[in-house]
Amino acid sequence: MLFKKIITIFVILTFFLSGCATHNRTTSTVGPLPSSSYSKSYSKAVKNQPATPGPLLEVIIPVFDPGLPEDMSEEDAKDVWPELRRAEANRFALKMKEALEATGKFGAVRVTPDGSATGDLYILGRIEASNGKEAAMEIEVVDISGKRWLEKSFEHEVSPDFHRDQRNKGIDPYDPLFEKAAAKIVEELSDHSLQELSDLQYIADLRFGTNFSEETFMPYMETRGNIFSLVSKPSDNDPMLVRVRAIRVRDQLFIDSLQDNYASFSDQMNESYLMWQEESLFETQAARAAKRKSTGQAIGGALLIGLAVLSGVAGSNSNSTGASAAGTAGAILGGLAGASLLSKSFKTSEEAKVHRDALNELGQSIDMELSPRVIAFEKQSVELTGDAGEQFAQWREFLKKIYAEEQTPDVQL
Repeated sequence: MLFKKIITIFVILTFFLSGCATHNRTTSTVGPLPSSSYSKSYSKAVKNQPATPGPLLEVIIPVFDPGLPEDMSEEDAKDVWPELRRAEANRFALKMKEALEATGKFGAVRVTPDGSATGDLYILGRIEASNGKEAAMEIEVVDISGKRWLEKSFEHEVSPDFHRDQRNKGIDPYDPLFEKAAAKIVEELSDHSLQELSDLQYIADLRFGTNFSEETFMPYMETRGNIFSLVSKPSDNDPMLVRVRAIRVRDQLFIDSLQDNYASFSDQMNESYLMWQEESLFETQAARAAKRKSTGQAIGGALLIGLAVLSGVAGSNSNSTGASAAGTAGAILGGLAGASLLSKSFKTSEEAKVHRDALNELGQSIDMELSPRVIAFEKQSVELTGDAGEQFAQWREFLKKIYAEEQTPDVQL
């Protein structure tokens, strides 16, 4: 690409000098699928706020979309490292959880493998940029009824002096990114009445119930596309609702147990990741400086070559032998000087490539793994294996099995 630019500049200059001589997305589907379809404080800079009166929404934050380009060979994919981005997808979700918890405006905030878990509010994130210097993410907030509250991109640029300040040691330079997003989500929360928030909690119970008995719980809701609304409510003493709520509490406890895994994963990568952020910031700055230097040298080389052409043309048009010789000498010397600068340009570009390679090596392959475990519930047990998503799916199938067996009467022989 740089070579093409150089050729273009050279052609334009040669012609000029010779002449003188003569960037609508639909609402995401969140929450449990019907059976037929199948912490610590975020930052010292954010003070814990007193709990908001009224219902506190439970928040689900699925692991972020890492934002990997579909075609990794494209130009915009050259600075993206898949292994690191997948690890960041887990870390960004946890950081978002911590930022929301620090506001004190929500109930339980949980990171989950995907959006099929049940909650009142869902924070769907996608990483748009992360190179140590710039961090950007797109956040979509959707409630359990399917209504979108917010869809917005957030950006943060790390100051070059951040890592030089000893007071920032051990602090994630991306923290302000999540603080901005949390503040905006709290702002959106204030736009909804207490009745609306209370209805969301009821819809969450009903939609959780559709995992086990769609025919029992769907009649209480009306659906239009992906939007759910209440049409009536079962009695709080309804045995089916009571049963489903009891199962949901057990489901919440299971998801709570996953939080330790996400926190442990983030802690394990913390030291290496903070080091990568610092090194990546300086490498990115160096690479950009090298690119600017390379471009400047290339333009300088093209100008000297253009001047050499002008000198040669002027000498050839002169009737004076001395002038002609001087013109020829000027052309030779100018051409050599231009070629020298172009050579240095390519050398500087090599340096830029080294910087890019260094950044690539910093993106180590890291992933979260869960050990197999046996979970007991109501005199039955199940062994869960695989990653977080696989274990969560197995757990939901186990709950369905327990519910189905309870609804099946014993056969009398």
